[in-house]
Order: sequence, then structure tokens, then C-alpha cells
Amino acid sequence: MNENKSFVSWSGGKDSSLACLRILETGCEVLYLLNLLDESGERERAHDIPLIQVNLSWEMYEPEFNAAVRRLKREGIERGVFGDIGIHEHRAWVERVSEELAIELATRVNQDWLGRRIDESFISELQKCDFHAAGESGAYHSFVINGPLFRRRIRVSETERVRHGDHWFLDIKRGELE
Repeated sequence: MNENKSFVSWSGGKDSSLACLRILETGCEVLYLLNLLDESGERERAHDIPLIQVNLSWEMYEPEFNAAVRRLKREGIERGVFGDIGIHEHRAWVERVSEELAIELATRVNQDWLGRRIDESFISELQKCDFHAAGESGAYHSFVINGPLFRRRIRVSETERVRHGDHWFLDIKRGELE
């Protein structure tokens, strides 16, 4: 088993970006970013690591994730890096699926908050509303547009606010690499 070869479960958010950066800093080789999208997903990559995207329905998330990880294992990848394991239910899922696949683990939003920069002002608002400042327990998700992993910044040029049940999402319709 080659423990130096890894993939990162990639959402594009702060948790997966930081998890990827941290594992790279240990000298581990990240061969792929694994990203799962809905059936219509098309996204651009803004970094030097190949991005794997799987378009799927929510019902097919786990079977398609498992199939993608099995393909990576055939390439000698034995470790998965996940950034959002602070959510108990998700961590339990990650641990279960990782065990089943024999891979090593490296280990509610207000509509007005959509598209906001995560800064001191935003953190202050979160704390007043009793939300975890780092977004744990599903308090919020993020999308990273620039950082040490990126060769070029992503400029988001078109978005749409979308409500699914009790949850709001910012659907990024268009972006460009700067």
C-alpha cells in the first residue's frame, strides 16, 4: 500500500481547501480532487490538481462515490482526505464508507448571508445567532475563490439564490478564472 498517494473529497469550500493544503504540507501526494455534483453540473478548476467530477442524483451519491473511490484505488490511491467531518452524521458516514472501501482517513443559513465574505463582521453575526463560527454542524457551507492551492483566482460573475425546503443556497451560475 502506498500511503503517500491520496485523493481529497472536494467541495470547493473552506474545509476541503484547508484539508487539502494541510495534507500537501505533510509531503503527501494528492493525485485527485473528487467532486460530486448534481446531474447538470459543469465547473471549472482553478488549481494544479486534476479534478474528478461525478454528476449524479442525491439518491446515487453513495454508490457513485464508492465507484469513484474504487477507480482511484485501482490507481494505487489508498487514503481519502475529507474536510467536513465536524458534522457528526457526515463523519459517521465518512468513517463507515472508508472502512467498507478499505481506504485510510486522513481526516442553516440566513438568505442575507449568501455570497458573503467570511470575515470578522460575518463571524460576529454568526455568533449572535448561536451559529458555530467555523460552520460546523451544517451551520453554513462555503466556496473558496482564492488561496495557496490556486494558480488563479475565481471571479464569480453570476449567482442565484435558491431555496430547498428550509435551506437557502447560492447557486453559482458563472465564474471566470482571473
